[in-house]
Amino acid sequence: MSSEATGPRTEAVHLNAQHQHLRLPGREPERLLELTRQRWHQQQGAHGSDLWVFGYASLIWRPEFDFTERHATRVHGWHRALKMWSRVNRGTPELPGLVFALLPGGCCQGMAFRVPHRHADAVLEQLWWREMPTGVYDPRWLPCATPHGRVEALAFTLSRRSPAFTGELPPERYRQIFLEATGRYGTTLDYARQTLDTLAAHGIRDRRLAALLAHAGTPPADAAPEEESQAP
Repeated sequence: MSSEATGPRTEAVHLNAQHQHLRLPGREPERLLELTRQRWHQQQGAHGSDLWVFGYASLIWRPEFDFTERHATRVHGWHRALKMWSRVNRGTPELPGLVFALLPGGCCQGMAFRVPHRHADAVLEQLWWREMPTGVYDPRWLPCATPHGRVEALAFTLSRRSPAFTGELPPERYRQIFLEATGRYGTTLDYARQTLDTLAAHGIRDRRLAALLAHAGTPPADAAPEEESQAP
């Protein structure tokens, strides 16, 4: 599948300069990218292995990078949650939106994308430009099953100690965010709806997300055969 991104390095430089004031202390995106790249080269890439990426929200329906395979899979010990403030992609500093993160506990169904070894460095840079302009996520290598056996896939996780973690919000706050929050990629509401619809199309039921969207007048998705385990 072809990537839609054009000139990620140039755009990343502009984005980093524009939103540098939003970076968390000690969370420089460039340093986190280099550490992730080094670990992959040392542990997997050194053997000529391909890069695997775990998608659990918008990466499923808008990956924007080249890959040769994708497979439905599950990671354990983490669950998908719409509990991360977004001040760039789906909101602004004045009116933050929400995006998904992997939080500790439970399990999460998603997609494992296989990226050819020769494209790994370029794809990592594209992912950083998109997902890590403020260095908010904790990149981790999580085991997941594929038709080729178990692989270690890059996933973007979030600590509950992060200032970007929202905790539980009151219904009226969700309603305001769904009605008003928008960022460089569009609204929080469209993002959440697209994710819910895509998960349902893959047979994944996310009741918690459907309940949140009810605050915006969105009916739950049609029943799907399996529901994820989520931790509180």
